[in-house]
Amino acid sequence: MRTKGETGIGLLIVVALVVAGCVVFSSNGKELNAKTDIPPHKRAISERRVPVVLTPVSLRHFEERLVVQGNLEAQNVAMIPARVNATIEKIFVDEGTSVIAGETQLFLIDSLNLQKAVEVSRQALAVAKCAVSEKKANLERVEAELHKATIDYERFKKLLKNGIVSADEFERIESGFKQSAALRKYAQTLIDLAVEQQRQAEIALEMAEKDLRDALVYAPISGTVTKRFQEPGEMGDTKEPVLRIEDTSVVEVSAFLPAKFYTRIHPGETPSELTVCDVDIGRHTVSYKSPTIDPKLRTFEIKCLLKDPPECVVPGAMVTVGVLLEQRKGLGVPAEAIQKRSGKSIVFVIQNGVAQSIEIQKGLETDGYVELKGNSVTVSTPVVTRGQVFLKQGTPVTVIKKAS
Repeated sequence: MRTKGETGIGLLIVVALVVAGCVVFSSNGKELNAKTDIPPHKRAISERRVPVVLTPVSLRHFEERLVVQGNLEAQNVAMIPARVNATIEKIFVDEGTSVIAGETQLFLIDSLNLQKAVEVSRQALAVAKCAVSEKKANLERVEAELHKATIDYERFKKLLKNGIVSADEFERIESGFKQSAALRKYAQTLIDLAVEQQRQAEIALEMAEKDLRDALVYAPISGTVTKRFQEPGEMGDTKEPVLRIEDTSVVEVSAFLPAKFYTRIHPGETPSELTVCDVDIGRHTVSYKSPTIDPKLRTFEIKCLLKDPPECVVPGAMVTVGVLLEQRKGLGVPAEAIQKRSGKSIVFVIQNGVAQSIEIQKGLETDGYVELKGNSVTVSTPVVTRGQVFLKQGTPVTVIKKAS
């Protein structure tokens, strides 16, 4: 059995619920009365009409742009190796040093050994010259002996004919004549050999002198030393660079584009817009297009030259390249005005207070505007740019704003 206390609590809850129901019923009644205060025909119209915003079709500039990432490179770069395989004696420049072509000394290779090599070559040349003189003197002696042998031979020929000398004596004189003639040929051959040896010595001296001159290396191009690969005391190698010099006064942008755009890029004509480190450095013309397409990556390289670039444009930086493939003027509307219905692109215009759909052909899209191709609309024609998602052919509308 319930107690008196529990029965009292139950009665209080019932009373509270009744009071709350009366309040709610009173409130709903007021709301219903508020709605019924609007005349039925006006209430139907306000519920059916769609509020819209109109924007006129305008003549705009459209671009087809291909945006890729590229790199900045110095157009002129020189990797400077040692010209002879020898120890690096001194390096006169550091990274960041500006150099002038043909004037600035870069580094010195072990000059003492090279100087000694020059002296040795000079001595070898002097010996070769002495050998030539010796062989010429020997030739003069042999020619004198040949001259005497020739006179004796001619005289004994006459004596033999007159029977004054015996055949044995004539043969002895004739043999001496032939030996002298042979010695003369041999002496001339020795001279020819000595002359060639002298030429070899002259060439060796020229090479030694060139090595000595090459020991002191000058800058081949003007620019800035951007890398120092070796230090004094290390072994210089004709195949390994000691320094790298870059001419940063002329840099070039290098980027790679997909192969399908190859025929649309024309060096000297195609413009591109460049951005480095969020700095717009303007529009530049493509200066180079690779003559071939990479068969593996299916890409090709383009370049743009930048003369006297700003401080932020330095080799090694990344650059955003916007290649302008096509640009023209045309009629355009905001992209949001275009709806896709039944597989067709349409825009809505307002005629006599209702929506009318017009099929359009889309062209290029630039800065949120889409080019309209064909003659479906004309310039300044207002099209719906807000509320269009709720429209269909013949939907009544209320124009709440006309955008300029």
